[in-house]
Parts: sequence; C-alpha cells; structure tokens
Amino acid sequence: MKIESASVGRLSLRHVSWAVLAALTIAALVWAFLPRATAVDVAAVQVGRFEQVIEQDGRLRAKQRYLITAPTASELARPTLKVGDSVRAGQVVAVLTPVAPQMIDARTRRVLQERIGQAEAALAMAAAQVERLQAAVAQARLEDERAQQLASQNFVAASARDQAALALRGQQKAYDAAQAERHAAEHALREARLALSLAQQGADAPRGRWELSSPVAGQVIKLHQESGGPLAVGQPILEIADASAFEAVIDVLSGDALRLHVGAPVQLSLGSGTPAAVGHVSRIEPVAFTKVSALGIEEQRVNVLADFDLAPALPLGEGFRVDARLTVSAHDGALLLPAAALLRDGARWAAFVVAEGRLHRRGVELRDRNADWAWVAGGFTAGENVVVYPAPELADGQRVEIRTSGASR
Repeated sequence: MKIESASVGRLSLRHVSWAVLAALTIAALVWAFLPRATAVDVAAVQVGRFEQVIEQDGRLRAKQRYLITAPTASELARPTLKVGDSVRAGQVVAVLTPVAPQMIDARTRRVLQERIGQAEAALAMAAAQVERLQAAVAQARLEDERAQQLASQNFVAASARDQAALALRGQQKAYDAAQAERHAAEHALREARLALSLAQQGADAPRGRWELSSPVAGQVIKLHQESGGPLAVGQPILEIADASAFEAVIDVLSGDALRLHVGAPVQLSLGSGTPAAVGHVSRIEPVAFTKVSALGIEEQRVNVLADFDLAPALPLGEGFRVDARLTVSAHDGALLLPAAALLRDGARWAAFVVAEGRLHRRGVELRDRNADWAWVAGGFTAGENVVVYPAPELADGQRVEIRTSGASR
C-alpha cells in the first residue's frame, strides 16, 4: 500500500508540471500574437501668441540718393573719390573740361572763308539799302512840310496833306527795317570770322574748367566713371547718398502683398548671429513685376518698402541682403496645435490625442495656420499630447506608446 501511494504521488506531481508548462506555453503564444502598441511622436497643445507672417529676403537701399551727371559734352578728369568715401555739401566731386573744337581740313577752311565773303557782301548790300532809304525819308519829309504849308494857305486839299504824312511814316518804317537788316549782317559777318578763327586754333584754343559740387553731405555709393574720359550730355558720373538713412526693399508675391498694410511690423535680420532689427512697412508699391523663381516659374511680385524704427548698430551699406519677417496678423492667448498634427477628415481637419495609451480622434475647428502652428477654436486642452506626422494606418482607439517627448514651441 505504501508503494502504491508513492507511485500515485509521483504521477500527480508529473501531471501538475505538465499542466503548468502547457499554461506557460499558451500564455507565451497569446502574448506573442497580441497586437503591440504603435510608437508615435507627440507634441503638446499650447496657449500662446499666434502670428501669420511672410518671410522673404530683400536688400537695403539708400532713401536719399543723388545722381551727378555731365551738364554738357566734356572731358572728365580722373576722379579722386572712391566708393565709400564721405563728402561734404559743396565739396568738388568732379572736374570737367569742355570738349576741344575739331580740327578742320582745307575744304572746310575754304567754305568758312567763302562764308565770310558772303557775309561781307550782305553787309554792303544792307548798308546801301540804308543809304537809299535815308534819302527817301528826307524826300518824304520835304514833301510833307510842303503839303502842310500849302494846306495852311488852302492851296491843296487836306487829303493831300494826309497822304504826304502817311508817305513819310512809311518811308521811316522802311528805313528802320533796313537798319535792322544792316545790324543782322554785321553780326553774321562777325560770326563767320569767329568760326574761321576758332577752327584755325583747334585744340590750342583756350578752354574753361568746370567743377561739379556735391549737393548734400553723404557717401559715394557708386562710381559710373572710374577714370577720365569723354562724357556725353547727361551721362552719369557718380551717385551720392545719405549713409545714415536706409530702407529695405522686399519683393513678395502679389497675392501676399494684398494681405499686408502700411505700418505692419517687420523684423529685419542682417545675417546669422546678428540681432534682428525692428521696423515697419512704409510703402507697398502699386505696380507688380515679373520674376522667375529658382524653379523656373514666372511670378508676379511687388516691392514692399520697410523703414527701421531704430537704426541698427551694425554698419549698413547699399545693396546689403536682409532677411525680412513681415507680420500679417497676430493674436495673443491663442490655443495652438502643431501644424504637423493636422490630418484630413473629409472636408474638415482632425488630430489624434494620446490618452491612457490609446488614440482618440478629435475634429479640429481651424481658425488660421502658419508653417509651424494651427490656431484652433477649441476642443483641446493645453498640455494634451497630440500625434505629429500621423501615419495613415493609425486609427481611433489604437494602442500606442510615446516615442519622444513633445517639442516646445
């Protein structure tokens, strides 16, 4: 009986061991085939300032600039100023010399000599005409005096006296015209003689010296002529600008320009590592222009001008590049979701909220959005975690685990 009891005990222990092993095996299989939690990236819902901005690059431009040009055809002396030099108001910035007369050949000299002979003949003819009309005036005056005497004695009619007076007046006017023609002939003769004299002198003729002065105190920003040489009428020589007054010229898409207004805040960065300067939009040009983008697409763009509220401490220069951040609108105390958390839900937007290890799909009432944040009307609480860059296979109620902590705004 003792032997049988021992055998039965060993058999029961073996059965228990097999049962435990089977249970463990089944549990392992169940655990292996259970759906595992999906790892997701999340970010926190925040309350803060929402800004709609336009970011573009631009360039600096002097607000007051003056272009010095040649007033007439002349020779420019070699400039002594360089780009960046400071000038005072009234300082001489360019020296000009009138162009020397051209040398003449024998044919031209002969023509000028014949022109002098023509002018002398015209003067002689005008002088003879003056003498002839002078005699006619004297004759008309005698006839007028005789007619007046006879009329006073009633030997001639009053009409004869009036005809004599009118004849005298006509001859006097003809004499005055002849004298004017003689004066014109004298001037023509002097002009012909002077033309021949200057042509014979040629390059040896004395020439003056003109000095062009700066209209304002400023800085040379551009040299159109870096060496001496001939200049045509109106040809640019150099440009001067006030080095303390610059504005930023930012070209934006014409559609974005409609969203801006004069006075809108602007942040201007002059380069990496430099503090951004604060400014405002001073003017939006009403004319657009076509510009080809880096992708080869033609775009209609508009120049937006921005003034600095305070001049930056860094030295500025004409044409310097700036990074501009133009604020279209701003709202404080806005409920913000990361823009990367939005996903399409038909014609509306939605987002996944992570709570107790599971996903909860919520509709989003979107007010506005920018590249980083979405401003929502409600339905979320500050501090809640939402999935960013949600995968297409995510579904409502799915088990998830957070892979990374939410990024700060």
